[in-house]
Amino acid sequence: MRDRVLAAVADAAPRILVGPAAGAPADVLITRESPPGGGPVAAAAAGLDRLPADVDLLALLAADLPLLTRDAVRALLDQLDGEQGGGQPAVGPGGMDGVCFVDDAGRRQPLCGVWRVAPLRAAFTRLVTQRPLAGASLRALLHGLAVREMPWRGEGPPPWFDCDTDEDLRRAEEWVR
Repeated sequence: MRDRVLAAVADAAPRILVGPAAGAPADVLITRESPPGGGPVAAAAAGLDRLPADVDLLALLAADLPLLTRDAVRALLDQLDGEQGGGQPAVGPGGMDGVCFVDDAGRRQPLCGVWRVAPLRAAFTRLVTQRPLAGASLRALLHGLAVREMPWRGEGPPPWFDCDTDEDLRRAEEWVR
């Protein structure tokens, strides 16, 4: 699954993986969250720490998204860049801090989104003054950010589908057959 996610952002530079290095492509930067297993907020912070200062946008992606595609990432980037169908601006004067998919029930999938780095860094700075990042919720991290929620309207199964159970994995395998 991790390799499918990395393939969906093959043209990104740098690509940063937070987790074990075993089997990772040589061109991927590897880091670990502190403490290991500290959760998605701690992992995102570790990845953000490896990001060069001149990078303005990032894709924040869980490693268990086997249905993620380049087209799905492009759709997110297009929304963040401000284009909707017909060339109309997708954002107001204040702009969006990020765009993430929402699932069929309307729940945000923030680990399947693209984000502006500066507001995301500011969100981490704010959160760390309130509590440790290990175990913190993504909801607490993203509170106050301007986030566009985007349902999947593309071809194929939903790219936000993550595999947490054996049943999820079987369902994903059925979709890709």
